[in-house]
Amino acid sequence: MDNFTVELPEARAQRLRELAREAGVSPEQLLRVSVEEWLSRPGRDFAEAAAYVLQKNRELYRRLA
Repeated sequence: MDNFTVELPEARAQRLRELAREAGVSPEQLLRVSVEEWLSRPGRDFAEAAAYVLQKNRELYRRLA
């Protein structure tokens, strides 16, 4: 497993600590879960966007074929 160091402005670091405390986890755990969730999204977001564009432009693509 790799380790990363992230620098945050003090206001953001304080907000991270507050959110972690509210969730009952450490700031590191909150960041880890957030990053894991974010990393799992790009493929799904692209697939959803591509499906939307293809559906929206279906008639245009049919005429161009």
